[in-house]
Amino acid sequence: MKTTVNRRDWLKRGVLTAAGVMAAPYLTYGAFPSQPIKVDAQGNIPYTPFFKEYLPYAPTQPIELAAKINANENPYGPSPMAVDAMQKYAPKGNRYAWKELYELMDKIALEEGVKQENIMMGPGSSDLLEKTAMVFFKEGGNIVSADPAYMSLIKVAEATGATWKPIPLKKDWSHDLAAMEAAVDADTKLVYICNPNNPTGSMTDHDELIDFCSRVSEKTPIFVDEAYLGFLEDGAKKSMVSLINKGKNVIIARTFSKIQGMAGLRVGYIVAQPDTLEVIQKVTRGGMGITLPSVYAAMASMDDVAFKNKSRTLNKECREYVYENLERMGFDYVPSSTSFILFPIEMEGKSFLEKMTAEGVGVRAFDIYGRNWCRVSMGTMDEMKIFTSALQKVLV
Repeated sequence: MKTTVNRRDWLKRGVLTAAGVMAAPYLTYGAFPSQPIKVDAQGNIPYTPFFKEYLPYAPTQPIELAAKINANENPYGPSPMAVDAMQKYAPKGNRYAWKELYELMDKIALEEGVKQENIMMGPGSSDLLEKTAMVFFKEGGNIVSADPAYMSLIKVAEATGATWKPIPLKKDWSHDLAAMEAAVDADTKLVYICNPNNPTGSMTDHDELIDFCSRVSEKTPIFVDEAYLGFLEDGAKKSMVSLINKGKNVIIARTFSKIQGMAGLRVGYIVAQPDTLEVIQKVTRGGMGITLPSVYAAMASMDDVAFKNKSRTLNKECREYVYENLERMGFDYVPSSTSFILFPIEMEGKSFLEKMTAEGVGVRAFDIYGRNWCRVSMGTMDEMKIFTSALQKVLV
């Protein structure tokens, strides 16, 4: 049995007001506030037969979280230079940012090694994923992706009229590229790959993915979501953006939300062939949703290399700390190339969330391939110590 809960009704029933920020990330996979959330009889989100997300228990009183590590937010950002830019240009918030947006696009194009005509801006990369889905699937078709995957583009594609062809990840948690290629048919409008993948944190081999994208993009467009690539030391070398100058029909998504700590300022972009962007821009103007102060903050953030290096280093230190503590407590985990770690738990997900919330810790919980998992974001080291202490109490 499945029930449908409207977001507005859900808010009235107190999930957000009662659980504070605990529930907010669970409401973000759809494009529209009116898009209903389908939940099962237990109140959880069933994405596929292999992938379900547990929703947090909603207590009757608000809960203050000592460690909010459930949304893959960068706890150190925005960069000081970005904050200064926001403050400086906030008084110009009454102006549209078209000229300034083109300046930012020039800066991004230079960094990516492409032309400005290859860039489309949006208020975060998820917005661009969803808009791409709405444009590509307005006349139906199917989308091929991994399972589990980041669901934003997929859910909007389905809501628009697409059929989803999910392909389970391989045993090493990488994309099964051979199976994905075999799933492509005459009705496939898009192949979606999140690399590093969310919610697993796993990475698919660069050379194999380059080969896959080069060949399969001759049949259908490939959308590669690289939101977390900045957390790799050699992230730029792992990108698929080099295929743009080779004329390949690929779309690469990037965001300022993760390594640059600007999740609340909403800046992202896609890199693609001009013809592909023209199709999308006939329907929507992605950059219209970015404020002028955010544009200046993004340009300043790009210049703050020291901040990005610091975020990457501190994120790695926290990951290693969590690895060590998970091993000490006897847990396995999926090696991560991101700002979060996925690991299996021997407790039903909703009960686990209730107990962790009671300890003041906000995390995520999933049922993947019939097993319960926790996904924990990397916060500050103090937050990760709170997390490991809570985990010791709850599961050990």
